[in-house]
Amino acid sequence: MSQSHPLFIDGQWVPGETRINNINPSDVSDRVGEFDQATVQQARDAIRAARKGFSEWRNSGLEQRYNILMAIGDQLIARKDELGELLSREEGKPLAEGKGEVYRSGQFFHYYAAEVLRQIDERAESVRPGVEIDIRREPLGVVGIISPWNFPMATAVWKIAPALAFGNAVVFKPANLVPASAWALTEIISQQDLPAGTFNLVMGSGAQIGDTLINSPDIDAITFTGSLEVGRQVAAATAGNLVKCQLEMGSKNALIVLDDADLDLAVEAAFNGAYSGSGQKCTASSRLIVTDGIHDAFVARLKARLESATVGHALRDGVQIGPIADQRQLASNLEWIDRAQQDGATLAFGGSRINAETEGYYMQPALFTDTTNDMAINREEIFGPIACVIRVPDYETALATLNDTQYGLTAGIITNSLKIASDFKARAETGCVMVNLPTAGTDYHVPFGGRKNSSFGPREQGQYAREFYTVVKTCYVRA
Repeated sequence: MSQSHPLFIDGQWVPGETRINNINPSDVSDRVGEFDQATVQQARDAIRAARKGFSEWRNSGLEQRYNILMAIGDQLIARKDELGELLSREEGKPLAEGKGEVYRSGQFFHYYAAEVLRQIDERAESVRPGVEIDIRREPLGVVGIISPWNFPMATAVWKIAPALAFGNAVVFKPANLVPASAWALTEIISQQDLPAGTFNLVMGSGAQIGDTLINSPDIDAITFTGSLEVGRQVAAATAGNLVKCQLEMGSKNALIVLDDADLDLAVEAAFNGAYSGSGQKCTASSRLIVTDGIHDAFVARLKARLESATVGHALRDGVQIGPIADQRQLASNLEWIDRAQQDGATLAFGGSRINAETEGYYMQPALFTDTTNDMAINREEIFGPIACVIRVPDYETALATLNDTQYGLTAGIITNSLKIASDFKARAETGCVMVNLPTAGTDYHVPFGGRKNSSFGPREQGQYAREFYTVVKTCYVRA
């Protein structure tokens, strides 16, 4: 990457007034680069440019849109090793996960390229003789996209790709903690034959740039992924301007392990769901609800699995758990370790900061036992490699415990009972349900989202994305 990383507004690379350093959490002496910060006026300029770009892009031919989205996807997949290393370097997830995220991002563009050609509208009979009705979908206009730091490319892409596929223009604000992946993605998009202003990158703080986007009456829709607290602010701001809003927010996912579970499968599902990506996933299973008969064996096996896990530099071979994303998040995790013990939880494994070969934000994955569902650590989202075991007597208690939360994103169960699995799918109060799988890990061609305080607005991904990125028009014609 070049040393200077400007903004992208109205088809041009534009310098910001200030810059921030992007630091490698695996090695704080390694500066990934300097990234320009947009001013409020530049964010407004980007919105204005997007309005202009939309007027042309909305009328682009289907094959033009298809070819552009396919080309972006092709480049992402072809450059997955290079960009995957960049992603892992700035965010801290192990290299294999970084490469996988970039590859999946390419698949998102390919999927929505295909959706461009799925131009099948609806027809209805009128109650009036001689009148024909057709129902069609049209693009919304200018979409503001605010993405989180834990998936620097994938979450941004699963918003950007459908926005462009359905004919909208985009103003994209990535998380300031991880600007490099967003900038690399923008560089690829900038090389395509898009009308000037169709895609814009405005890097900057949420307090200034994010606030400008969500309060703008000149934006037609905002899609946001982040915390519940900020999500509520987005909802309130967009409601004032009657701007369409889509929110993916907090979670407190649980994995149930029943007495009849395959123990090996249960341990791997818990390990992958709770600790992959350093637990910094909205789908992470931070609550492990385990029935009496298998509890002791499960805890012993999971502890052994954690003891064998390699924590270290994200780019090193064999590393399974990378660093925490930044100093603030690490400090928060360590505070939760102390608070949980003060509340009566038993720290069964880990939870300490690690000194590695390079100075970074490392900590041991933590496992708590003797926890109850009313403890703060089981009520609030932590976003770290910390899981809590909740012991219960039976399936009904486990299910009630799982549902006893303000959130409802993902839920999992490990069982060999088809009857219980079917019941669980029906009664788990979440948007995604996993049976004999980790709670983390979803496909790109089907809807993603939660219930309760986890999500607000139409679902993301798959064909369901058109519910957010298009508006319905009903046309009446007298023959």
